[in-house]
Amino acid sequence: MTKLPTTLPEAEALCAQLVRELKPRVGPKTAMVGLYTGGAWLAERLHKELAIKAPLGLMDIAFYRDDYAARGLKHDPKRTTIPFDVNGAELLLVDDVLFSGRTIRAAMNELFDYGRPASISLVVLADRGGRQ
Repeated sequence: MTKLPTTLPEAEALCAQLVRELKPRVGPKTAMVGLYTGGAWLAERLHKELAIKAPLGLMDIAFYRDDYAARGLKHDPKRTTIPFDVNGAELLLVDDVLFSGRTIRAAMNELFDYGRPASISLVVLADRGGRQ
């Protein structure tokens, strides 16, 4: 059994660390997409602090999940908005927690419907492990 930490990480410190790590990677082709619901607030904040020129994209991947047929739609779906050309972009894909990787795979499937980015880098606050 895994022992849980006695204190939770400080969200402000994690955000500041992400900004420091990402700042050198932001260039003219950088664009950001946040995943509803957890990654959207983080993406909004990082997008502003990193001063990314391309408008922020937000995505709801509910219909792209491989377990959609089993789970159905359990929340109010949001509209995906990608207000920039995905082709050739250096994307920062933002979510709050990485666990199995299924959400990220679904997000990449949806992104490829919009075009072919030069790269996709994952940005998360917490990695729980447990990849599938």
